[in-house]
Amino acid sequence: MIQKIDHIGIAVHSINDVLPLYTEVFGMKLEAIETVENQGVKVAFLFAGNIRLELLEALSEESPIAGYLAKRGEGIHHIALGVEGIESRIEELKEKGITMIDDTSRLGAHEAKVAFIHPKSTARVLFELCEQQN
Repeated sequence: MIQKIDHIGIAVHSINDVLPLYTEVFGMKLEAIETVENQGVKVAFLFAGNIRLELLEALSEESPIAGYLAKRGEGIHHIALGVEGIESRIEELKEKGITMIDDTSRLGAHEAKVAFIHPKSTARVLFELCEQQN
């Protein structure tokens, strides 16, 4: 079902403020910065060897990331699991009693199809299913 860890999402107050840590100090390659309006975030993807990191910055106070930052501060937000056939994976998880935040996929960064699993079903870890559209 799970092919790989697609990326790790990290909530930050300001991408511009933390980007030098990842690019200059750690030497990671910045792949892209984009805005995902439907999720209320600006994201920066960094290549870290065999995995990508996704920095998430809230676009407004109404963004789920803004709420996360207010409650928990900066840090790891989610782990994205790479899958194929995301709609089938969602149904399989629901059949196994897993509570989904998203009952169907939606468009995420890099035009990937994404769906979040509710952390109450996964020992308080927020997982995102992610199907890349190559």
